[in-house]
Amino acid sequence: MKLDLHCEMILDEYREKLPIFKQLQTVVYEQLRNCLEENHIIVSGLESRIKTEASLTGKLELKGHKYHNLEDITDIVGARIITFYSDEVDVISALVEKLFEIDWENSVDKRKMLETDRFGYMSLHYVCRVPESLFCDPAMPELNSMRFELQMRSTLQHVWANMYHDIGYKTEVEIPVEYQRNMSRLAGILELADEQFSRIRKEITDYRRNVQSLVASGNFDEVPLNGDTFRSYLELKPFNRLAQKIAAINQAELYEDSVMLYYDVFRNMGMKTIGDIEHLRNEFSEGAYQLALLQLAGTGLDIVAYSVAMQNICIVAILESGFGEAGLLRLFNVLYGDSNYNAQRAHRIFEQAKKINLVP
Repeated sequence: MKLDLHCEMILDEYREKLPIFKQLQTVVYEQLRNCLEENHIIVSGLESRIKTEASLTGKLELKGHKYHNLEDITDIVGARIITFYSDEVDVISALVEKLFEIDWENSVDKRKMLETDRFGYMSLHYVCRVPESLFCDPAMPELNSMRFELQMRSTLQHVWANMYHDIGYKTEVEIPVEYQRNMSRLAGILELADEQFSRIRKEITDYRRNVQSLVASGNFDEVPLNGDTFRSYLELKPFNRLAQKIAAINQAELYEDSVMLYYDVFRNMGMKTIGDIEHLRNEFSEGAYQLALLQLAGTGLDIVAYSVAMQNICIVAILESGFGEAGLLRLFNVLYGDSNYNAQRAHRIFEQAKKINLVP
C-alpha cells in the first residue's frame, strides 16, 4: 500500500528527527537503569528501542488517518521494565512517576482488564516525557517535548505476551476455538502462578522479619536453627568478646573471616535452636580461651581469625562430651572437607587438650 502525502510527511519528519529519538532512547534507558540501581531493585530485564522506519510505515498504512503529526505517535521510543514479581510493578511505577512527567490521559493500566486470555497484556503502560530538570541538551531542545512509552510487567506476563504474539496474535490463520480455549486456560494458570510467587515472597519476607525480631529480642530458645536464623544470630556478633580476648593473647590483629560454615558444624553437633548454640557458647567459652592460650603461647602470631573462637568452643564441647579424636576429625572434615591432614590436626589438638585437662 502506498502512503498518502500526509503520511509521507510524517515519515519525512521521523527521518529528520531520528538523531533526537536516538538521544531520547539513551537518556531514558540510562535514567531508568540508574533509578533501579539507586533503589537496589533487581529486575529480570530493562529494554529500550526505537521504532524502525519499516515498522512506522506499517503503522501509518493501517492508522495514518489517526495522526495529525509525528508528535501524536507516542511509541517511536519505547522502553520496558520486566520485573521478577508482579507486585514490584507498583513499586517501580511509583519511582517512575517521580522521575518522568507522566501523560496520564494517554497512559493505561492494562492490569485491570478482566478477560482471562489477556494475561500477557496485563501491563502498566505510561506515556512519559523527560523533564528538563532531569536532562537538558541545548542542542536538542525538542527532546524534552517528545513523548515515549514505558511498559512495566512481570516476567511471566512478558513470556506469555511473546508466546501469544508468536502463535496467536499476528497470524494469517484464524485459531480454532478449542485452541483459543486452551490458551485461555493456560493464561489463567500463569496468572495464578504470578500471584502465588508474589504471595510466597511476601510470606518469606515476613517470616525473616519475625525471625530477626526474635533473635534481636534474645529469645534464642524459641528460634529454630536454620540458615536465616543463624545469619541473624551472627549479626549480633555473639563471639566477638571471646575472639577479641583470644587475639589479645598476642596483641594480634583480628581478621573477620566467614563463619557461615559453622552452621553445618552446629547442625552436625545436634543443635536444634539458636538457644542451643548460645548455651554451648556460655558453657565452653572459658575452655576455648584456655585452649587458645596454649595454642598461641610463644608463636608470635600477629593475625588471628575471628572463627578461632567458634572453632575452639566446638573443640572443647566435643572433647568434654567424650567424643575424642574421632569427634575432632569429624569436625575438621565438615569445616575443611575430607583430607589426610585433618587426622594430623585432630591428633595434635587432642594432645594439646590433654595438657589442660580438657580430655575426660
